[in-house]
Amino acid sequence: MRTYARKAGKSYDPPFIERFGRACVKSDQVLQRILYYDCAPYTGKAKRPVSGTEHQFRGSDAWLHDLERREYFAVRRGVLKFRDWVPKTSPVGSTPLTDADFKPSFAQKGVDMRIGLDMANYAQTRAVNILSLVTNDTDCVPAMKYARRAGLQITLVRLSNCQPAPELCAHTDFLFSVQFP
Repeated sequence: MRTYARKAGKSYDPPFIERFGRACVKSDQVLQRILYYDCAPYTGKAKRPVSGTEHQFRGSDAWLHDLERREYFAVRRGVLKFRDWVPKTSPVGSTPLTDADFKPSFAQKGVDMRIGLDMANYAQTRAVNILSLVTNDTDCVPAMKYARRAGLQITLVRLSNCQPAPELCAHTDFLFSVQFP
Protein backbone atom coordinates (compact mmCIF):
# COMPACT_ATOMS: atom_id res chain seq x y z
CA MET A 1 0.00 0.00 0.00
CA ARG A 2 2.88 2.34 0.80
CA THR A 3 4.26 2.16 -2.74
CA TYR A 4 0.91 2.81 -4.41
CA ALA A 5 0.08 5.65 -2.03
CA ARG A 6 3.36 7.37 -2.80
CA LYS A 7 2.82 6.87 -6.55
CA ALA A 8 -0.52 8.62 -6.09
CA GLY A 9 1.24 11.53 -4.36
CA LYS A 10 -0.10 10.76 -0.89
CA SER A 11 1.82 11.22 2.33
CA TYR A 12 2.07 7.76 3.90
CA ASP A 13 1.60 8.56 7.57
CA PRO A 14 -0.73 7.53 10.42
CA PRO A 15 -3.56 9.94 9.49
CA PHE A 16 -3.53 8.65 5.89
CA ILE A 17 -3.40 5.01 7.03
CA GLU A 18 -6.33 5.60 9.40
CA ARG A 19 -8.44 7.31 6.72
CA PHE A 20 -7.68 4.51 4.29
CA GLY A 21 -8.48 1.78 6.84
CA ARG A 22 -11.82 3.36 7.63
CA ALA A 23 -12.59 3.74 3.90
CA CYS A 24 -12.30 -0.05 3.56
CA VAL A 25 -15.43 -0.55 5.64
CA LYS A 26 -18.70 -0.58 3.68
CA SER A 27 -21.55 1.56 5.00
CA ASP A 28 -23.57 -1.52 6.04
CA GLN A 29 -20.67 -3.07 7.96
CA VAL A 30 -19.45 -2.54 11.52
CA LEU A 31 -15.75 -1.94 12.02
CA GLN A 32 -14.37 -4.27 14.65
CA ARG A 33 -10.64 -3.68 14.26
CA ILE A 34 -8.02 -2.56 11.77
CA LEU A 35 -4.92 -4.72 11.89
CA TYR A 36 -1.91 -3.00 10.39
CA TYR A 37 1.15 -5.09 9.51
CA ASP A 38 4.55 -3.50 8.97
CA CYS A 39 8.10 -3.23 10.26
CA ALA A 40 9.91 -0.45 12.00
CA PRO A 41 12.74 1.06 9.97
CA TYR A 42 16.02 -0.80 10.22
CA THR A 43 18.42 0.34 12.91
CA GLY A 44 21.89 -1.11 12.95
CA LYS A 45 25.36 -1.06 11.43
CA ALA A 46 26.72 -2.50 8.18
CA LYS A 47 30.05 -2.25 6.39
CA ARG A 48 29.91 -0.38 3.11
CA PRO A 49 30.64 -2.59 0.10
CA VAL A 50 33.66 -0.78 -1.37
CA SER A 51 35.34 1.22 1.37
CA GLY A 52 34.53 -1.17 4.19
CA THR A 53 33.64 1.76 6.43
CA GLU A 54 30.81 1.34 8.87
CA HIS A 55 27.39 2.82 8.05
CA GLN A 56 24.86 3.42 10.81
CA PHE A 57 21.20 3.03 9.84
CA ARG A 58 18.85 5.01 12.05
CA GLY A 59 15.11 4.86 11.89
CA SER A 60 12.25 5.87 14.12
CA ASP A 61 9.20 3.78 14.87
CA ALA A 62 7.34 6.73 16.42
CA TRP A 63 4.82 6.63 13.57
CA LEU A 64 3.94 3.00 14.45
CA HIS A 65 3.42 4.02 18.08
CA ASP A 66 1.15 6.83 16.87
CA LEU A 67 -0.82 4.38 14.75
CA GLU A 68 -1.28 1.80 17.50
CA ARG A 69 -2.75 4.46 19.81
CA ARG A 70 -5.56 5.23 17.37
CA GLU A 71 -9.06 3.87 17.91
CA TYR A 72 -9.72 0.41 16.46
CA PHE A 73 -6.06 -0.06 15.48
CA ALA A 74 -3.75 -2.90 16.33
CA VAL A 75 -0.24 -2.85 14.89
CA ARG A 76 1.40 -6.18 14.13
CA ARG A 77 5.16 -5.80 13.77
CA GLY A 78 7.50 -7.90 11.75
CA VAL A 79 11.25 -7.32 11.60
CA LEU A 80 13.24 -5.59 8.90
CA LYS A 81 16.53 -7.36 8.20
CA PHE A 82 19.51 -5.91 6.38
CA ARG A 83 20.47 -8.29 3.57
CA ASP A 84 23.33 -6.68 1.66
CA TRP A 85 24.34 -3.83 -0.56
CA VAL A 86 23.11 -4.08 -4.16
CA PRO A 87 24.10 -2.06 -7.24
CA LYS A 88 21.87 0.93 -7.95
CA THR A 89 22.07 0.25 -11.68
CA SER A 90 22.53 -2.83 -13.77
CA PRO A 91 24.78 -3.58 -15.47
CA VAL A 92 27.42 -2.12 -13.22
CA GLY A 93 29.81 0.13 -15.14
CA SER A 94 33.48 -0.62 -15.67
CA THR A 95 34.68 2.52 -13.91
CA PRO A 96 36.02 2.09 -10.39
CA LEU A 97 33.05 1.53 -8.09
CA THR A 98 32.36 3.62 -5.01
CA ASP A 99 30.01 3.17 -2.09
CA ALA A 100 27.64 5.62 -3.81
CA ASP A 101 27.04 3.02 -6.55
CA PHE A 102 25.25 0.75 -4.05
CA LYS A 103 22.05 0.88 -2.05
CA PRO A 104 21.01 -1.21 0.94
CA SER A 105 18.71 -4.19 0.47
CA PHE A 106 16.28 -5.09 3.24
CA ALA A 107 13.84 -7.96 3.74
CA GLN A 108 10.67 -7.84 5.78
CA LYS A 109 10.35 -10.93 7.98
CA GLY A 110 7.41 -12.29 9.93
CA VAL A 111 4.66 -10.12 8.48
CA ASP A 112 3.09 -12.80 6.25
CA MET A 113 3.11 -15.25 9.15
CA ARG A 114 1.35 -12.76 11.42
CA ILE A 115 -1.33 -12.10 8.79
CA GLY A 116 -1.90 -15.83 8.34
CA LEU A 117 -2.07 -16.48 12.09
CA ASP A 118 -4.56 -13.66 12.63
CA MET A 119 -6.75 -14.88 9.77
CA ALA A 120 -6.65 -18.43 11.14
CA ASN A 121 -7.49 -17.17 14.63
CA TYR A 122 -10.50 -15.21 13.37
CA ALA A 123 -11.63 -18.24 11.37
CA GLN A 124 -11.20 -20.57 14.37
CA THR A 125 -12.96 -18.33 16.91
CA ARG A 126 -15.59 -17.02 14.48
CA ALA A 127 -15.04 -13.59 16.02
CA VAL A 128 -15.99 -11.99 12.67
CA ASN A 129 -17.94 -12.97 9.58
CA ILE A 130 -16.02 -10.93 7.02
CA LEU A 131 -12.30 -10.21 6.70
CA SER A 132 -11.23 -7.35 4.47
CA LEU A 133 -7.72 -7.73 3.18
CA VAL A 134 -5.51 -5.05 1.62
CA THR A 135 -2.68 -6.89 -0.11
CA ASN A 136 -1.28 -7.93 -3.44
CA ASP A 137 0.93 -10.59 -1.86
CA THR A 138 0.01 -14.08 -3.02
CA ASP A 139 1.62 -15.52 0.12
CA CYS A 140 -1.77 -14.76 1.73
CA VAL A 141 -3.61 -17.32 -0.45
CA PRO A 142 -3.28 -20.28 1.98
CA ALA A 143 -4.68 -18.19 4.85
CA MET A 144 -7.49 -16.93 2.60
CA LYS A 145 -8.38 -20.51 1.65
CA TYR A 146 -8.36 -21.59 5.29
CA ALA A 147 -10.61 -18.72 6.37
CA ARG A 148 -13.07 -19.38 3.56
CA ARG A 149 -13.22 -23.11 4.33
CA ALA A 150 -14.03 -22.13 7.93
CA GLY A 151 -16.98 -20.08 6.66
CA LEU A 152 -15.64 -16.54 6.69
CA GLN A 153 -16.11 -14.25 3.74
CA ILE A 154 -13.06 -12.54 2.31
CA THR A 155 -13.20 -9.09 0.80
CA LEU A 156 -10.13 -8.13 -1.20
CA VAL A 157 -9.68 -4.39 -1.18
CA ARG A 158 -8.59 -3.18 -4.59
CA LEU A 159 -6.53 0.01 -4.56
CA SER A 160 -7.48 2.65 -7.08
CA ASN A 161 -4.23 2.33 -9.05
CA CYS A 162 -3.49 -1.39 -8.65
CA GLN A 163 -4.75 -4.54 -10.33
CA PRO A 164 -4.85 -7.38 -7.79
CA ALA A 165 -3.02 -10.62 -8.53
CA PRO A 166 -5.32 -13.18 -10.21
CA GLU A 167 -4.44 -15.77 -7.54
CA LEU A 168 -5.85 -13.46 -4.87
CA CYS A 169 -9.02 -12.78 -6.85
CA ALA A 170 -9.59 -16.53 -7.23
CA HIS A 171 -9.76 -16.96 -3.45
CA THR A 172 -11.87 -13.99 -2.45
CA ASP A 173 -15.62 -13.56 -2.18
CA PHE A 174 -15.80 -9.86 -3.02
CA LEU A 175 -13.65 -7.18 -4.58
CA PHE A 176 -14.09 -3.75 -3.02
CA SER A 177 -12.47 -0.79 -4.73
CA VAL A 178 -11.20 2.02 -2.54
CA GLN A 179 -9.87 5.36 -3.74
CA PHE A 180 -7.03 6.86 -1.74
CA PRO A 181 -8.52 9.42 0.66
